[in-house]
Amino acid sequence: MTATITGLPDRYRPLDQVGPEERTDTGVIHCWRAKDRILNRDVAIRVHVPGGPAARGWIARALTAGGLATPALAMVYDASEGTGGESGVAYVVNEWIEGQTLAERLESGPMGEREARTVLRRLAEGIAEAHRVGLPVGGLSPETVVLRPNGLVGLRAVPAATGSVQEDIAALGALLEYCLTGRQAGVPGPDGAPGRPPVIGAPDLAALVRRARSTEPGARLASAAAMAALLAERPRSHASVPVRGRDESDSGWLRRLRDHRDADRESERDPAVAQVPDDDPQRLDPHTLPPVPLGRARVLPPASSGPGYDADQHDDHDGGGHDGHDGHDVFGDADGYDEDDDESPGRRRLLMGGLLLVAVALVVLLAWWVGTNLLSVAGDVDERPGAAPPAGTSSAAPAEDEAAPSAAGPLVGITGATVFDPFGDGEPENDDEVPATYDGDPASTWSTLNYRGSADFGNLKPGVGIVYDLGSEQAVGGVTLTTTTPGIAVEVRTGDAPDGDLDSFAVAAAGSVDGTTDLAFEEPVTARYVLVWVTGLVPAEGGFAGALAEVGVTPAS
Repeated sequence: MTATITGLPDRYRPLDQVGPEERTDTGVIHCWRAKDRILNRDVAIRVHVPGGPAARGWIARALTAGGLATPALAMVYDASEGTGGESGVAYVVNEWIEGQTLAERLESGPMGEREARTVLRRLAEGIAEAHRVGLPVGGLSPETVVLRPNGLVGLRAVPAATGSVQEDIAALGALLEYCLTGRQAGVPGPDGAPGRPPVIGAPDLAALVRRARSTEPGARLASAAAMAALLAERPRSHASVPVRGRDESDSGWLRRLRDHRDADRESERDPAVAQVPDDDPQRLDPHTLPPVPLGRARVLPPASSGPGYDADQHDDHDGGGHDGHDGHDVFGDADGYDEDDDESPGRRRLLMGGLLLVAVALVVLLAWWVGTNLLSVAGDVDERPGAAPPAGTSSAAPAEDEAAPSAAGPLVGITGATVFDPFGDGEPENDDEVPATYDGDPASTWSTLNYRGSADFGNLKPGVGIVYDLGSEQAVGGVTLTTTTPGIAVEVRTGDAPDGDLDSFAVAAAGSVDGTTDLAFEEPVTARYVLVWVTGLVPAEGGFAGALAEVGVTPAS
């Protein structure tokens, strides 16, 4: 251990060796978890033996990686060829990523399809960023991929000594297969079958693994960015397959629907006809008429029902009349009857009259509602002594709604807000959650990242905050803060610009926030930007964090 780390700067104190050794054509790379004595934080320090010119290519790759800023790749803090030539060491200092390695996670079983898509998509997006600057990353293995506590993914060893773009893509495919099956290709499984390829249930993901690991130019995946885009897409089959039983194909489903419909029609037919199969010839009595389809027959009244009606003359004219058992004449389609004639002019007039009555009833109900609700509220406002509607508003507006803002107190409008993190390492501090702090909904919050070891942001930085833009200079008298993590310490600062260092914002108030807390300024301040600067966190799951649910800026009285 001592011989391996000889030649490192005194700034870094090694704690324990992590990960396997990486053997290359130019030497051996060891990885250590170490303490940065100056910044008081854990780092990953990777040592190349020997140093000097042998490690020059690796150091050049590390310097290229130092320009990247993505949570999927460990940041490069420092890199040097070392001193002493071949007798010394070269080293690269990486961000230490806390969390569970992918290998540790998969010991409990494979991931679900959704989780595997998310993990590999985020990792592929980081690899694609490195490829855009011409840097193959290398070193992609289940032992170096870490699942961060905040749900992100990170690669610890950045960069490896050697690598290529196509090797990175193939490694991403192998990791996707490992996540979905819990087995690595070519490794014997529990059934003792070596070399048997694991089975991937999702067809689109199985095809993606094959393309990523293919060596044929026409079939292999073109880039890590393409893999990230394909992982972000939903399977196309989900949008077009109807929801039905597993044993119901399209033809079977439609056939059952048709059978059900035919059965309904059959039950409505004449019972005597329904007993005869449709595909057999029907032999009828020569003295009876053919069966008339439902809805196509018309019953005419007997001769006595109307003046001047002669049934015999009608029969002679049509040639198809027959005296039925009930004393009525029944006619089929042969008399030129059109089924649309069922809707006589009298019935149409009756239908239109009914619709007109319904419309009149709806109008009466609407007028009653307007009279009992809106007009009664307006009359109540008029009857109150000294009550008058505000300028530019309708007198019919509810009086309770008008009084609500004044009961809660007027607030200065916020036009925008951004995270203020001048001491951070470049990792986003949940920036997309910032609008939740002034949306009027206490249930939505913005939270800091989870810090370990200390409530003072893990001794990594003095704080983090949010800068609120009031749109123009305003006379401010204080702020009202609501938190879901009682006990956080904050400072309220004001300034004339949204950026700059912390000292460019003057402290106007400070204190601890428990639930909802009003922090009033000793004197009114005229400023456009208000900074809520969180200086102390409270215990959270696995570490320390702080949250803001609502921030309201109160004007000077």
